[in-house]
Amino acid sequence: MRIVVVGSGYVGLVTGACFAESGVNVTCVDVDKDKVQQLQEGAIPIYEPGLESMVRTNVEKKRLFFATDIREGIDGSEVIFIAVGTPPGEDGSADLKHVLNVAKDIGRVIRRHIVVVTKSTVPVGTSEKIRSAIQSELIKRNISVSFDMASNPEFLKEGAAIDDFLKPERIVIGIDNEKTREIMNRLYMPFVLNNHPILFMDIASAEITKYAANAMLATRISFINEIANLCDILGADINNVRKGIGSDSRIGSKFMYPGTGYGGSCFPKDVKALIRTSSDYGYELNVIKAVEKANEYQKNVIYNKMVKFFNDNLKNKTIGIWGLSFKPKTDDIRESSSIFMIEKLLKAGAIVKAYDPAAMEEAKKQLGDRIEYTMDQYEAVVDVDAVALMTEWSEFHLPEFNRMAELMKGKVIFDGRNIYNPDELRKLGFVYFGIGRR
Repeated sequence: MRIVVVGSGYVGLVTGACFAESGVNVTCVDVDKDKVQQLQEGAIPIYEPGLESMVRTNVEKKRLFFATDIREGIDGSEVIFIAVGTPPGEDGSADLKHVLNVAKDIGRVIRRHIVVVTKSTVPVGTSEKIRSAIQSELIKRNISVSFDMASNPEFLKEGAAIDDFLKPERIVIGIDNEKTREIMNRLYMPFVLNNHPILFMDIASAEITKYAANAMLATRISFINEIANLCDILGADINNVRKGIGSDSRIGSKFMYPGTGYGGSCFPKDVKALIRTSSDYGYELNVIKAVEKANEYQKNVIYNKMVKFFNDNLKNKTIGIWGLSFKPKTDDIRESSSIFMIEKLLKAGAIVKAYDPAAMEEAKKQLGDRIEYTMDQYEAVVDVDAVALMTEWSEFHLPEFNRMAELMKGKVIFDGRNIYNPDELRKLGFVYFGIGRR
């Protein structure tokens, strides 16, 4: 089977590599010539565990190809995935210009039946816009070529994307005819041999499923963060509360860990887009709007604790930062709580030293030389007045606290992920601040 994946960003590259791993002949298309050349040489522009070796292997086995022109892979392909970015506009709506540009390109080159699949996260109704854009180009060419639409939203977690694709909890596919069902069922058959379900549904339902899933997860994060903040006020311990409510089978413990707010490329963007879509249809999503508001507040929680501890004066205070990415196992700093806080610290006159195992180069693109980047986590705490853990990379879980005590000027730890034992740290002479912990 042959397919084309347009867009070689996070979603497109994982999609292409994993399909190639299953034996499909895949051409990944991207307009960025430098990126395509890099990929052809077996190097990848993003950090994702296991992806680079998978790309190299499938390029060598001639199952995975990269091109800058959609024409290079279209002939003989049965399916073409649109996996380009849909960044948020100023009003929170998803910007569909890249998606619709790809649709026009498809309309300019197809010569036989193909299934056009939206893999990008798009609002309800986008598939019909794509259909119209393709059809308009076919009319300009004065030819008639049949094609079908499908929606196949991704549910990939950064840092675990390969496993999520190869061993999915579910595959959601929106279709409007039986022929498309048969083609998509054949394409995904290798991934459902262990009884992982393919959920076929109408296209509109598939489009909204992605937004609804992310909004629910964002809601759980914001809920537990608000309860943690209440615990701070009342003198309760959020870890005990979390265990108490998470043991209820109706609730569960997933996405119930307090922290500094959700970030990344999905939750913030998708929550905003869902709010905007609902508003366009005259309905206000009051719960989801509250989730967004709660998350904006949460990004300030550790910063506010610092301001209070240092008596409203952060000027010339040196702060060590552990973690720059929005979560571990990725170099993605989009909507990162750490970057958000660093900007506030700099504005307040603080000096910042930071370390992250993967995201330093991405952080430099935004922060430049305004902070010091260190070679390891311990260099980041030398002579600092305090250190803040912002991303729970595994190498931060069991640091040498005695060594830190010797290196730090002020023995103060702000634990933005609640991974340390407050009693243990206090016995070692540290001042400890978590979120919702006594």
